[in-house]
Amino acid sequence: MSVDLHTTVTGPSEAPPLLLGGSLGSTAQMWQPQAEELSTHFRVVRFDLRGHGLSPVPEGPYTMADLGEDVLALMDRLGIARAHYAGISLGGMIGQWLALNAPDRIDRLALLATSPYPGPPQNWLDRAALAREKGPGALADAVVGRWFTEDYARAHADEVEELRDGIADTPAEGYASCCEAISRWDVREELPHVTAPTLVIGGAQDEATPVQGNTDLIAERIPGAQLVVLDHAAHLLSWQQAPRVNTLLARHMAPEDGGRDPRP
Repeated sequence: MSVDLHTTVTGPSEAPPLLLGGSLGSTAQMWQPQAEELSTHFRVVRFDLRGHGLSPVPEGPYTMADLGEDVLALMDRLGIARAHYAGISLGGMIGQWLALNAPDRIDRLALLATSPYPGPPQNWLDRAALAREKGPGALADAVVGRWFTEDYARAHADEVEELRDGIADTPAEGYASCCEAISRWDVREELPHVTAPTLVIGGAQDEATPVQGNTDLIAERIPGAQLVVLDHAAHLLSWQQAPRVNTLLARHMAPEDGGRDPRP
């Protein structure tokens, strides 16, 4: 059963809707670097995943279908029949689910620093168990350490600390239950069925979802997908390389030349 996600909407009501799906352990705030710029041309819809931020925290485990159906219910609530969607990390997995299971609702798709198969299930089940036992704060340092390159983290210590605190503040049940959803995620064989025009963005220094075997595999298997790899970018590339990501998203979602070359 879907839940009513906490939502932030900016931009003109008549503009094309663009949904932004965030990562595990984040809230809609993580998309602030995109929302401010993209809301000049799009109706930008950000949301807290179930179990995160100000959204409800139902008892888990969750499935990717649960997370995807929450987004569809959100679209229904806002009167959005069809939308562009950009998702990073877990939000990108939700984007893949939407493109595969509700293709009539998704116009153009962007998948950032994400994966069709995020590794052995036991790794995620172990993370879920630790989150339930000790809270997401026990994982926060390691997680945020993969979100940014070392030089960026040193130069932007206050930003990194704020995002780290956000991970620690995530409800344990929500964090763990999303880990359990990730543990069952494997759509490597289904990707050729995605029909939405797709932009895939990877970070050259991403250790959480390395380009090889993750974003490059998505781009290889989705027909017509375009892959852009950003240098000086780790996992949270939408934050570390915000201007470049904003340009890529704007060009892909509102292409002037058919969207054939989204590179800045």
